[in-house]
Amino acid sequence: MWAHVLTVEDYQDLIDRGWRRSGMYVYKPIMHKTCCPQYTIRCRALNFQPSKSQKKKMKMLTRFLTKGEVSKEPGDDEAMESCFEIMGGQPSPELNKCKATEHDLTISGDDLDVEVPVQEIEKKKEEKESVDKGESSAYEPSDTTKLSTAGGATPTPHRTPKPGEGPDTNRPPCRKAKEIRRERKLQKTQHKAGVTVCPEAQSDAKSVLSEKSKANQPKSLEEFLSYPAGELKHRLEVRLVRSSPASPEFTATFQESYQVYRQYQLTIHKDPPDKPSSKQFQRFLCNSPLQEEYPPDGPDCGYGSFHQQYWLDGKLLAVGVIDILPYCVSSVYFYYDPDYSFLSLGVYSALREIAFTRELHEKAANLSYYYMGFFIYSCPKMRYKGQYKPSDLLCPETYAWIPIEQCRPKLEHSKYSRLNSDQNTVDENAVSDINNVHVLYKNRAMLYSMYTYRRLAFRDSDEDELVKEYAGLVGKTCAQKMLLYMR
Repeated sequence: MWAHVLTVEDYQDLIDRGWRRSGMYVYKPIMHKTCCPQYTIRCRALNFQPSKSQKKKMKMLTRFLTKGEVSKEPGDDEAMESCFEIMGGQPSPELNKCKATEHDLTISGDDLDVEVPVQEIEKKKEEKESVDKGESSAYEPSDTTKLSTAGGATPTPHRTPKPGEGPDTNRPPCRKAKEIRRERKLQKTQHKAGVTVCPEAQSDAKSVLSEKSKANQPKSLEEFLSYPAGELKHRLEVRLVRSSPASPEFTATFQESYQVYRQYQLTIHKDPPDKPSSKQFQRFLCNSPLQEEYPPDGPDCGYGSFHQQYWLDGKLLAVGVIDILPYCVSSVYFYYDPDYSFLSLGVYSALREIAFTRELHEKAANLSYYYMGFFIYSCPKMRYKGQYKPSDLLCPETYAWIPIEQCRPKLEHSKYSRLNSDQNTVDENAVSDINNVHVLYKNRAMLYSMYTYRRLAFRDSDEDELVKEYAGLVGKTCAQKMLLYMR
């Protein structure tokens, strides 16, 4: 569907029914017919907590900016982890083999042949001989000495704890040694000074310790994305420029942005040299039907279409194409300089955009979601979006948001699925009467019923089916606000 003009409210309603835009073109997959169903996915940005892998990516970029260190790790480690975590599988034989080598094991053929270092055996013998006879029964040989060198015995990685071992559930939980030392030091100082501490003061001291323990909580996303003050090896600057209508900053950096896009398409997506032209770039990522709006209760930047530019030491490094809407930040596309692939900029930009959503929420209370486009479960390479948790998928029949954890079992069973388990739930925004659909005919807005009356003598029998399909796809709200162009 070609969109000439769209308000941000209308586009918000459209993407909440599974639509997306590419330039001025707005499209919606026919889910039950396509080979790879595409489910709209959103992240609940206010509740987002970065995963271990995502923290690793942010720390890697921080080291590059502060110390100039370049990671030697492969750039696809995030993809490997995403496949493993989402599939919920077990470690591969290769992973088990790697773990075995840490215990001085060598695996050959179908049999397990164990080699135990001589020094380790001698050491264990000496320890066993030095143990008192009364305590010898408590001695447990290590996993290494338990393995037979001739019988091909299978290693036992775990043993059953003996009575009395392990944490005592009747005792209070362990405290950090640092807190205990602090408390003892305070008590010692008070004792030397001959000070008697009243219960109220003791309570205050405990509250101070409690506040300090809170400081040991996990770092927030914003803390990971902030850099220490002082001298940096590299300086990263993030600029937000409005792309439609084009702001002066966007126009001034258009050529630089296009060159980064061209190199990205040629190197990463292997496009032919004539495909990523300047006109194609303008049409694909710069033109937008969204109208800019600056409501009093909205963010300072307003609503509409933007480019979020990443500048490294004064050079344009990457660009995130986004739409800022009343309830979300919607990611459209991201491209970067291929020379900096080692920085995992795709992951970093998504985390930046989530943090940006949280920042906008402070001024616009309803803006609290980060839309990541489509989640394609049937394509393993497109499952990475499910790693930004917590996230929801849009049910293609009821248009209700369902937590992704509830959706995965259904998608394992079938590519296309009604994600909403409640069979009594229906599409509450469905159109019951197409006569109330608004259309544009000869530059005049009117109801479809008026249009059919005016066109009675020249009426096309297929028009009713066309309008019915349109109304079912956009929903009642949009069908009564947007104008369907009729020739």
